[in-house]
Amino acid sequence: MQLTKKLTLASKSQIRAQVLAGAGIAFDVAPSGVDEDALKAIHSGDAAGLAVGLAEAKAKAVSAEGLIIGADQVLQCEGVLYDKPRDMAEARANLKKFRGRTHYLIGGVVLVEGGETVWAHHQKVSLVVRDFSDAFLDAYLEQAGESILASVGCYQLEGLGSHLFDSLDGDYFSTLGLPLLPLLQALRDHGSLAR
Repeated sequence: MQLTKKLTLASKSQIRAQVLAGAGIAFDVAPSGVDEDALKAIHSGDAAGLAVGLAEAKAKAVSAEGLIIGADQVLQCEGVLYDKPRDMAEARANLKKFRGRTHYLIGGVVLVEGGETVWAHHQKVSLVVRDFSDAFLDAYLEQAGESILASVGCYQLEGLGSHLFDSLDGDYFSTLGLPLLPLLQALRDHGSLAR
């Protein structure tokens, strides 16, 4: 798709880049280097506010011409917010907590231009984790490997992680960390994509 403004993704997430590229969008990548832990420590609002706040901080930390996309995602299960696991032991413990329960992925995405936020959006997806066995969990962790440490939920839904779930309710792209359809509309609204 032809862009009328330069577009930069303020993220080192390979899956977010793949989602944008899959939609035929040309963009540069400029990871923000934002200290997410520090921002989470001072946040006092809800999960959606945190996701949007993190996305906004990332986009505003990048100095680039045109529009800058910032995106982030938080996971909430039974009122508790989860971070990316530090190691495989924590990933295993988290997956055992999610087993047989519903958790929510709340994704935030913003567009920043000239240092100002021109659009912000959040989207919530509900995911029901099946009541898998410990033997399945062991096999999953061994096969998936440390790549799951890059995901707040300890899975990549587009791959082996799909075996963890009974159902999901919401936008598939949002589960991948980038609410693509609202973002594409925002790019059209801001004159970056043809209407």
